Amino acid sequence: MPLTEARPASLIGKGKVEEIAAEARALEPEVIIVNAALSPVQQRNLEKAWNAKVLDRTALILEIFGERARTREGRLQVELAHLTYQRSRLVRSWTHLERQRGGFGFLGGPGETQIETDRRLIGERIAKIKLELENVRRTRGLHRRARTRVPHQVIALVGYTNAGKSTLFNTLTKSAVEARDMLFATLDPTMRGIRLPGGRRVVLSDTVGFIADLPVELIAAFRATLEEVLEADIIVHVRDVAHEESAAQKSDVLRVLHELGIDTEGDARILELLNKIDLLEPSARAALRARNGGDHSPVAISALTGEGIPDFLARLETLLGRQGLVLTLRINPSDGAGMAWAYAHGRVLARRDRTKHVELSVAIDPDAQGRFEKRYGERVSIAPTSL
Repeated sequence: MPLTEARPASLIGKGKVEEIAAEARALEPEVIIVNAALSPVQQRNLEKAWNAKVLDRTALILEIFGERARTREGRLQVELAHLTYQRSRLVRSWTHLERQRGGFGFLGGPGETQIETDRRLIGERIAKIKLELENVRRTRGLHRRARTRVPHQVIALVGYTNAGKSTLFNTLTKSAVEARDMLFATLDPTMRGIRLPGGRRVVLSDTVGFIADLPVELIAAFRATLEEVLEADIIVHVRDVAHEESAAQKSDVLRVLHELGIDTEGDARILELLNKIDLLEPSARAALRARNGGDHSPVAISALTGEGIPDFLARLETLLGRQGLVLTLRINPSDGAGMAWAYAHGRVLARRDRTKHVELSVAIDPDAQGRFEKRYGERVSIAPTSL
């Protein structure tokens, strides 16, 4: 029976607490997981009633994140989230616990002095991690500025956990990023350069999967990672269209994007991608594929089989093309370096060999306009309209 009202002392009713306690005495579990957020007092009372360690939903997600993080940055972000969560759990009411709390970083022990010491140590560690992550943010900013020197636009893959983002990333980049049927298989951002069918070179970014009611600690701790999403030229929202709760998952992802400051209603950068159509009935799959032609409609694909991928890439080129400018360059045929620079820093749409010069039509990112004008001076003119 659904819980109609949360109990301040134990979240669930006394009868349900006793029922679970009887099962715990029979099964003797080491850990009992509650799919809800527990206050420190509720957690303490349930541990006492069930004589086992209790993890709430936030703690479980943090444990999974701790197992998945691979890079130093990812581990720092997970540790920050753990410590922020843990600091709220240091209360004197824990003095009844004789055992030390298990799991990643869950400190405890009797005595107010020890608790005060733990709180101070946690505070110092949090301050140090935040400083290190600030350095990470600065480094990311430098990397982004470095990328602007070459007009490679960024495409960020976002979506609910296990929606197939990493499988799509591997399909497009021919990489071997871990893609498994499990929650949060990707925690650390991965970026690869790819070339679209029309010749445009872009950077593809795979990001952490979202989840319903994502803990506040993780939103704050992973902001440095998700900055790649904020700066992306195109945000591809990958959905598991075969999942029975696909619509609810979409709402959860849009909510997180909104919390990051993205206008999910009016931002033209967002492209919805309906993945895993290979798991649908043929008629449903055909109906979704028929919608792939519209400029604003979702694109239906299977990252696993490749079905619909050409439609997806074509849509990306259309969206990215609208964000660019077309320059006309007049280059002396003997200026090999100038010719090579244009090909390296833009996307050459056409070449026309004139009597005294070569004329190139080059698509560029608007941010690159100044660099081209500085490089070619009066030999560059801008098309009156964007692509």
